[in-house]
Amino acid sequence: MDNKTVGACGEDLACRYLEKNGYKIVDRNVHFSRYCEIDIIAKIKNKVVFVEVKTRNTNLYGAPLEAITKTKYEKIRKGIQFYLAENKIKDYRIDVIGITLKPAVKIEHLKNIYF
Repeated sequence: MDNKTVGACGEDLACRYLEKNGYKIVDRNVHFSRYCEIDIIAKIKNKVVFVEVKTRNTNLYGAPLEAITKTKYEKIRKGIQFYLAENKIKDYRIDVIGITLKPAVKIEHLKNIYF
C-alpha cells in the first residue's frame, strides 16, 4: 500500500472508531490552505472535535503519534481558527488518533492535546 492509501484506510478506521464511541462525523479532509488540512471534524454532545489521524503500516520506523510535531500542531491550530470563526464555535478540542495496521490493528486516541 502506498502512503495515500494507508492514510485513507486509517481515516476510515478512525471514523468507525469514533462513531462506535458516540461521535458524529461532521466532515472529513477540510482544507484551509495548502498547509492545513483537518482529517476529521466530529461532534460529541455539544463539543466539536478536530481530529488529526496518523497511520502507519507498522511501528518499524516509529509510532504514528510520534509524527505529531509542534509545527504540525500549530498548522492545525491555525486552520481550526478559521473554522471556528466561520462557524461561530466556542466549545471545541483537538484530538489525535494514531493507528498501526500490522501485525494487528491498534488504535490510540489522545484527547484534548496541546503543545
